[in-house]
Amino acid sequence: MGQAAYDLFTQRMADRLQELSAFVRTAETGSFSRVARELGVSQPSVSRLVANLEARLGVTLLLRTTRRVTPTEAGSALLERARQILGDLDEAENAVRGVDSLRGTLRIAMSGSFGTREVIPHLPAFLARHTQLRIDLVISDRNEDLVAEGVDIALRLGPLADSGFGVRLLGRAPRLVVAAPAYLARRGTPKTPAELSSHDCILGPGLSGRSGWRFAQAGTLTSFPVEGRVQVATGEGAIACAKAGLGIAVASRWMCRAELDAGQLVSILSDYQLESVELHALYPGGRRPSVKVRTFSDFLAAQLTPETVEGKTPNSRPSGSSSMMSTAAPSKPTRRSSRS
Repeated sequence: MGQAAYDLFTQRMADRLQELSAFVRTAETGSFSRVARELGVSQPSVSRLVANLEARLGVTLLLRTTRRVTPTEAGSALLERARQILGDLDEAENAVRGVDSLRGTLRIAMSGSFGTREVIPHLPAFLARHTQLRIDLVISDRNEDLVAEGVDIALRLGPLADSGFGVRLLGRAPRLVVAAPAYLARRGTPKTPAELSSHDCILGPGLSGRSGWRFAQAGTLTSFPVEGRVQVATGEGAIACAKAGLGIAVASRWMCRAELDAGQLVSILSDYQLESVELHALYPGGRRPSVKVRTFSDFLAAQLTPETVEGKTPNSRPSGSSSMMSTAAPSKPTRRSSRS
């Protein structure tokens, strides 16, 4: 093969990869202009790449309307295979370079409170290990369209809705009953869950208090009614209310670690256990996450280690497993099937 023929071949292969990349992101986002902003090119350039792909294949891949772009039946069939091709190419390049030479951008979606408290503080160490990698954080307390946002990995607390995404359990943390020292000095410290009925409780997310707070002791699970004058929609809000002395709150150890360590909150009812909260990683790309996604998942799971010794947490009485945090060992992600 002569040099001219070789140059033509490589150019055609590069063009085909660009066409596939433009098509995949347009099908995922439903917008040529959005993909153009992502790629740093003009909207007509993206539209032309997709049009060239359609002309070469002889089929219409995307239906264009004034409001949205959606894949045709042929487009949907190509989309799944094109994702796999692009993912395999990225995987092959990273395999050759090795884990220590990860490149590109890792796009991570997470809630603001958890991300600020438990993820962002660990990012300097992660980026120091992978100097060629960039991080793009999508921080929101809403459940964004992960595919349209181009997210590589999403961190989710609590129960998960069924989806077609790959899923991995990264860790668990206990939920604790906490209050400010000033509140307890003013109102007294409840010794049993039954005594919560005479206290102001912060009705917050998760264990909202509508049906009571459920505690376990000696293997028995019991729900105790709680009432309060303040209700909030976020864990961060519940912590702020408890710090202000507005009442007793329930929060995961992840969400109140700093306040416990600083003495702003104390853990009570430590002999009674609440249901723990789980942290999962969701992989919108499917059950075969990329090397950079797996590497970050392994790193984060290792960082979420218990800061306890012999079952004792700071500013709390000795308790059993209610004060312990557990993390999941590296494992293959499972796939959550969609409801039919």
